[in-house]
Amino acid sequence: MTQKLYYEDSHLREFDAVVTSCVQRDGTFEITLDKTAFFPEGGGNPADVGSLGGVHVLHTFLREGEVIHRCDGALETGSVVHGSICWERRFSNMQSHTAEHIVSGIVHRRHGYANVGFHMGEDGVIVDFDGFVDQEELSDIQREANEIVWRDVPVTQSFPSPQELPHLEYRSKLELTENVRLVTIQGVDVCACCAPHVKRTGEIGVIKIFESIRRKNGVRIRMLAGERAYEDYQKRAGSVAEISSLLSVPQDETAGAVKRLLEERDGLLYELGGLKRRIIRNEVDIIQDTDKNLVFFEPDFDVKELQLLANAAKEKCPIAAAFSGDDETGYKYVLASGAVDLRERSREMNRALQGRGGGRPELVTGTVKAARAQIERYWEQA
Repeated sequence: MTQKLYYEDSHLREFDAVVTSCVQRDGTFEITLDKTAFFPEGGGNPADVGSLGGVHVLHTFLREGEVIHRCDGALETGSVVHGSICWERRFSNMQSHTAEHIVSGIVHRRHGYANVGFHMGEDGVIVDFDGFVDQEELSDIQREANEIVWRDVPVTQSFPSPQELPHLEYRSKLELTENVRLVTIQGVDVCACCAPHVKRTGEIGVIKIFESIRRKNGVRIRMLAGERAYEDYQKRAGSVAEISSLLSVPQDETAGAVKRLLEERDGLLYELGGLKRRIIRNEVDIIQDTDKNLVFFEPDFDVKELQLLANAAKEKCPIAAAFSGDDETGYKYVLASGAVDLRERSREMNRALQGRGGGRPELVTGTVKAARAQIERYWEQA
């Protein structure tokens, strides 16, 4: 059975070990050692990667109690090899995992909610709780979590005996009876966990809860910790600085400036809508009644504006067809009529112009991929 060095020292980066087996499988090599500092994927914690005896460790996982190192090259059984884990990845994972324990411990102490789902990925840590916590409470939890980081309290591990275990209070997703490893954050949380953690909370640096999503039986939060949280802060600070420069306002006033800008935009859009409606009315008023179908092209109209145009023009002709778009991306369309059932006519047009859409007998909407010249030829012959 592999000796798990990551239990003895979570900060161990390099080690020497004996290769106990090497089996080729699916283009890679599955290698076992007499001892290892590589943590295998499990409990929501990603696997360690790194190098081993000159080959790359691509993935690490458990199989029947043995730690399997999936590598891109073979190693000789019985040889002594030097292992080196990717420390940046390991340390970031430890920061994130211990931060999750802190937050989950606070939520459990305050509300009695259990952590029922946990995943660490590139986008951060995802945690599901079996009860709802609102945004204001989460903000308060975040504050307390960072105070625990700043206090720099110890994080320790223990393996209580089966006799001791029933008398201990700890969090766990499973009913455990033996080989239980408890991770204790002094004065904060005790939780059954198999993953490596930092030795003191100060190593985490900072914890940030970014969002919460209400779910059927609780809430899902996304959080970042340590270097990942710092990098995210830097990215967001850069965005605020750029917005501040563009709007010529102090950084702490960007939200108000953006709000005013959006209000101005909404006012202008409302005025523009009124102008377009008047243009449509004027454009249609000068058209003489005709027994031919009328076709309009308005590059910047949205569907609602196309509907206004087609509905106004249908009083002057059998079918009013309004299009908006360009030859490269295609055209939105609206067909309107007060005399013709447009459902079949639109199907015919869609077949002829690579289109799709539908609607009521008097009004149909859709899109076509044909060029303007093809659309015009179709309606000349229709």
